[in-house]
Amino acid sequence: MLTEPYRVRLYTHMGLEEWGKKIFINNEWHKSLSGKTFKTLDPATGQVIAEVQEGDKADVDIAVKAAAEAFKFGSPWRRIDASGRGDLLNRLADLLERDRVYLASLETLDNGKPYTAAYGFDVPAAAKVLRYYAGWADKNHGKTIPMDGDYFCYTRHEPVGVCGQIIPWNFPVLMAAWKLGPALATGNVVILKPAEQTPLTALYIAQLVKEAGFPPGVVNVVPGYGKAGAALVQHHGVDKVAFTGSTEVGKLIKQGAGQSNLKRITLELGGKSPNIILSDTDLDYAVEQAHFGLFFNMGQCCCAGSRTFVEDSIYDEFVERSAARAKNRTVGNPFDLSVEQGPQVDEEQLTKILHLIDSGKKQGAKLVAGGSRHGDEGYFVQPTVFSDVQDDMTIAKEEIFGPVQQILRFKKLDELIDRANKTDYGLAAAVFTKDLDKALHLVQGIRAGTVWVNCYNILGSQTPFGGFKMSGNGRELGEYGLQAYTEVKSVIVKIPQKNS
Repeated sequence: MLTEPYRVRLYTHMGLEEWGKKIFINNEWHKSLSGKTFKTLDPATGQVIAEVQEGDKADVDIAVKAAAEAFKFGSPWRRIDASGRGDLLNRLADLLERDRVYLASLETLDNGKPYTAAYGFDVPAAAKVLRYYAGWADKNHGKTIPMDGDYFCYTRHEPVGVCGQIIPWNFPVLMAAWKLGPALATGNVVILKPAEQTPLTALYIAQLVKEAGFPPGVVNVVPGYGKAGAALVQHHGVDKVAFTGSTEVGKLIKQGAGQSNLKRITLELGGKSPNIILSDTDLDYAVEQAHFGLFFNMGQCCCAGSRTFVEDSIYDEFVERSAARAKNRTVGNPFDLSVEQGPQVDEEQLTKILHLIDSGKKQGAKLVAGGSRHGDEGYFVQPTVFSDVQDDMTIAKEEIFGPVQQILRFKKLDELIDRANKTDYGLAAAVFTKDLDKALHLVQGIRAGTVWVNCYNILGSQTPFGGFKMSGNGRELGEYGLQAYTEVKSVIVKIPQKNS
């Protein structure tokens, strides 16, 4: 068990290490030009972990200049062979694996997720993503195209340029890898802006980027608040922005990009995903999968199965078993290896979740488990389950982003597709059934970027991820994830003809 003594050692380490507190530009550590700092907190205790330099527009300007210099034609980065970029990404993955215990511990300290999840999933999954894109580095090539006349045509896939990448606080290590992998594999340069709630693992990864041997300016990390993110979006020297976060902020990013240089935008935003349970399914399995699909990562997951539709004939039993499972969920110190659920990321999220729980009670949903804050210290919420939820209730429409399961009843299969699609979001969905025909019928009708059948939250480096409607634009992961980071250049050559 990694309990208080280990936590104290982490605090001490954070106080001593330069990388934990500064801005990373050109493979060097800098103080903010404004001199401002901000506190990052341990959500399990509310205590301050460290004071981090607060980047803003002036610091972003310097980072963009450094990245642009690194991207110049003929620079060390541009002269590296494609396979060499792959080698560097593999080295970075090696370093993540080498420091897996420390990175997972730091993630748990700064984010609050259970250490077992950070060590068992987040860090190794991030390394896998980097290795996957390392393999693509020398394989993302163009085509030769037959043309009419005496011409030879081929295409080149060239890097977009300077990429601003804004990552969220729910999966800081993994989201950094999702952004860095395809961008670096295709030869771009990056300014990474971590969430202000969880800057520490991104800053540590910056140190590993330097150790791996990436040239100066290729990866820069600027911690700070929304001002730093806005500066990236509006900067004329930034060619592309990738953002993962709320739909509200995604709208602002799209507006800001349109007012600057029409830079490329990819957005992975919110969700209110339907999880459909048909009566012929294995009930024990479906209950556990629905529990995992909602409560994973304290419910702080954009693709969480937050609208659980259950067929009428099994509804009451499903609710009873789901409530019992939630009540047995272990909540507490995330460094305790027996704990399933840690705290929410901060007090703002805690307050928002409790407010939405109250709205569910007031609007007539039946509270069958949880419903309150857990404990007196930190930002913990009891695992909460509502039954008798109606489509028009606030908890059935708004993204809660917390450990609150809403279970809705349905009687006819025909109504499901319309009800599932009756949302502004379209990130994910799932169907649990033994009837493949019914499953595929629902798969075709549901408007979502990912649809799971008899499983939930299964993602791989090879599988594209992204949303329909207000859940975003573009895709991350897989071969599709490369498209946002390359420009296609057509080269047409006149073929000289011999005189007869």
